[in-house]
Amino acid sequence: MEPDISEIAERIRTMRELCGFEPGEVADYAGITLEEYHGLENGKSDFPFAYMYKVAEKLGIDIVELITGINPHLGECTVVRAGDGVPMKRRAGFEYQHLAANFKNRIAVPLYVEAPYDADTVDRPIELSTHEGQEFDYVLTGSLRLAHDGRTIDLGPGDSVYYDSGKEHGMIATSEGGCTFLAIVLRRGLYR
Repeated sequence: MEPDISEIAERIRTMRELCGFEPGEVADYAGITLEEYHGLENGKSDFPFAYMYKVAEKLGIDIVELITGINPHLGECTVVRAGDGVPMKRRAGFEYQHLAANFKNRIAVPLYVEAPYDADTVDRPIELSTHEGQEFDYVLTGSLRLAHDGRTIDLGPGDSVYYDSGKEHGMIATSEGGCTFLAIVLRRGLYR
């Protein structure tokens, strides 16, 4: 079940107010304009994972709690059966499943990603974003084009890439059937 944007917006507003932050403080931390932030907090727009992650970080809550309203509670082991990951919006068109949503105090965010093929995007510049930390992507099916810090890397099944996600990066599927891959996002400061 896809999280409801209006419920996420309400959690963001409530947590911001409880923390005593002004909207501009959260917007600055997330790297978005105040107008964009108001759209997010009022449920008028959805944002990629990188921005939501930064909002959750500023508010001192887990991204899963921000998106679902449920605080992760398992501390030793969690099992996610095929297709049962928590759906997340990170980027338009891409489908994400969080594979460790119930595990508290995670040092990584493992995601199963389905990237659709869009012939119109193959020859255009790739949309870029940043988030603190590092990321590991492993291609399962199809082909993926990664733009990272000014260079482009094409990946196929079995290929992987590990990179500084604080530098601009983005990806698109380049195979007509789309691409599936595992993305492991590591938060800065927890892996030293």
